[in-house]
Amino acid sequence: MNLAETDLIVDHVYGGSRNGNASDDPLPRLLGVDSGAGFRHLGKRPGIDTLKLLALVTNFNDPDWPDYLDTESGLFTYYGDNKEARGIHDTPRQGNQILRNLFDARHSPISFEHFPVVLLFGGTGDYRDMRFMGLAVPGAQNLGSDDDLVAIWRSKGPNNFRFQNYKSIFTILDVPVITRKWLDDIKAGKAVSSRHAPKPWLDWVSGRKYSPLYAPHTIDIRTKEQQLPRSEEDCRILSLVHETYRENPIAFEAAAVEISRLFMPDIGHCEITRPWRDGGRDAVGAYRVGKGRSAIEVEFALEAKCYAPNGKGVGVRELSRLLSRLRHRQFGVLVTTSYLGAQAYKELKEDQHPVVIISGIDIVTTLKNRVGSFDQIKKWLASL
Repeated sequence: MNLAETDLIVDHVYGGSRNGNASDDPLPRLLGVDSGAGFRHLGKRPGIDTLKLLALVTNFNDPDWPDYLDTESGLFTYYGDNKEARGIHDTPRQGNQILRNLFDARHSPISFEHFPVVLLFGGTGDYRDMRFMGLAVPGAQNLGSDDDLVAIWRSKGPNNFRFQNYKSIFTILDVPVITRKWLDDIKAGKAVSSRHAPKPWLDWVSGRKYSPLYAPHTIDIRTKEQQLPRSEEDCRILSLVHETYRENPIAFEAAAVEISRLFMPDIGHCEITRPWRDGGRDAVGAYRVGKGRSAIEVEFALEAKCYAPNGKGVGVRELSRLLSRLRHRQFGVLVTTSYLGAQAYKELKEDQHPVVIISGIDIVTTLKNRVGSFDQIKKWLASL
């Protein structure tokens, strides 16, 4: 494959040499950019008016800064490049300043005739091969300027020096192929005027219209392996949660409610049922749908199971207990540090019961995205 002539196709992997050094990186030949981390660029950084192209590269394996692509919504969460105790914009490659400029331009009332093309790549773990993940634009249709780029605090080192970094949200546009002809025009400074420019991108540049690449999962029934973490760091986080509440399942009910709030931010009031009155529900609450005075509340019942991650999992009996207690127009939420067994999951999906499953991997992913590192999660659990 001649990388300098090929198109970019979503989820295709582009490989380089196998020398075991920086020369293996395919992006310099594929796009003409350098081999650094974070934002790689064509044009002069960090100004929006002088940048032609940005290749945003992530490896998805930093537990303290968990970049994440939600393929169902088309939204990509990216953490900036300030990972040390210094000013938020004082990074060697000006990555955070570029982020700030991108999002300032996204919310500017002034119409721009030029905007740098942002291409997202993820490392595969095989040499320096890269998977093309799509054409990205800053922000999302339902997020305002206070939500899509946020400065968050972290601490580092034995002295807990505090510093800030950006957490940003990008939308992956519904563009399956980036043609080589458009890439050539981008390099020539003709990204917007090119007749090869994709319409969803032009619509965003001219009117900030978002056309996300939605990719719903085709497999509704998750296997045990899909419901549990795989990496050593993720397993450590789940074990922390389980060990914290293993001897106190009642306390886990309160933790399950707070985890559910992180997983489903529009949960309103939620009340834990008294142990001696528990009719198969550990908590009952309301989920808010809509905004402002037009919003409605949908009731739900929650059940929490603090089971060993490597144990038997939640079975048909436990699931039936929750289903039998759901009232008319209620939905269920099952939170477990383990997984939902295959037969129970199959019956749940085939009968189309309205139950949200928050399994071990969901707990870990939510805590990493919403709370932070292992130490921060440990402190958060201790505060409940």
